[in-house]
Amino acid sequence: MADRETPGDAARSDRRPLDGIVVLDITRVVAGPFCAMLLADLGASVIKVEHPDDPDYARGFPPMVGGGDAGESAFFTQFNRNKRGISVNLKSPDGKELLKQLVRKADVLVENFRPGTMDKLGLGYDELRRCNPRLVYTAISGFGRTGPNSSRPAFDNTGQAVGGLWSMNGYADRPPVRVGTIIGDLAASLYATIGTLAALRTAEKTGEGQVVDVSQQDSILTLTENAVVRYTTRGEVASPLGNDHPFVRPYGQFPCKDGYVFFGGYTDKFWRLTCEMFGEPEVADDPEIDTMDKRFDPDVAERRVKPLLERWFSAYGKAELEAMAGDRVPLSAIKTIPEVVEDPHVAARNMIVEVPVGGETVRMVGSPIKLSMTGEIPLGAAPAPGQHTRSVLAELLGLDDEAIRRLAGSGAI
Repeated sequence: MADRETPGDAARSDRRPLDGIVVLDITRVVAGPFCAMLLADLGASVIKVEHPDDPDYARGFPPMVGGGDAGESAFFTQFNRNKRGISVNLKSPDGKELLKQLVRKADVLVENFRPGTMDKLGLGYDELRRCNPRLVYTAISGFGRTGPNSSRPAFDNTGQAVGGLWSMNGYADRPPVRVGTIIGDLAASLYATIGTLAALRTAEKTGEGQVVDVSQQDSILTLTENAVVRYTTRGEVASPLGNDHPFVRPYGQFPCKDGYVFFGGYTDKFWRLTCEMFGEPEVADDPEIDTMDKRFDPDVAERRVKPLLERWFSAYGKAELEAMAGDRVPLSAIKTIPEVVEDPHVAARNMIVEVPVGGETVRMVGSPIKLSMTGEIPLGAAPAPGQHTRSVLAELLGLDDEAIRRLAGSGAI
């Protein structure tokens, strides 16, 4: 069968949507760097601004590649590829002035300091908008720029804790468990990217920039699915359910011969197809489990449905079950990271990409954003601290070597 053509394939372009947009990235670790990297992947010229004596400490996060003094962090690269790097001391008078000059040439500034920090430096939004009224000022923090908790320090776990997600995750007979990734940082970065793009669109139309205010707590709260409306309408408090869903059954993890699968065949259509798939079509007409509503009952699900599925699945391995289900039934292997990295479908989606790190090539996560009119995103290395200071200052501000030497001598860069 011929490959399915993607709309716009014939007119694909190497030009990317954010070509010409200049972004100043003064963030650290992940909540912020990931947002700026997504903008870079979409074509923006992202300039990572770091203190000359105190660069982003995520540069020391494992795994390190290259060995010795030349070792570089693959973790850091995964959130900072495709950027240029400059060194600016935002505490020095010359450094403050230099940032203002850069802001005059920029479209976006992304920061993830605690609210008030930039104002104390004399570089808050009100000051920077005087330099550039069109500036989109994207601020990511634990609790946002308003509200009684805005000045509190926060990490990813803070967002999971105060956003409600931590209280819902785990098993009913055990203490709650954090989600096994930095989902607070990542979710905040994703919302910040969406907000930045919306604000850029407004700035294009009106000539006015604005603050994009994103908090980890707010971002996590939006990921709690039905927990809020269950509480506000019925007074139900979401609690850990393990791999179960609060009302949809069967819908969860089931053991098989060589691991586990996710099975979500809870509708009458999928249930009947599943019974046929395992050679027992008559089960679909069993009067105790023949409708979706009956299978939703917790007692029926535990007593009748779960044992039936475990009996069926236990005779097969993950790959066999996926092949049997094919395009008919929602059944997927619960894959380990090695299995995902080597997954042919993931490869077809170009989701594992090769990026230079520490003199080597490292496979890491690619971009999930696929645009029909835009070619594949070229991926460059993350910058070394201050690697592009001279070229950026010369290109954007027109500074000559003597001016750059003076800035270095004053401790501004």
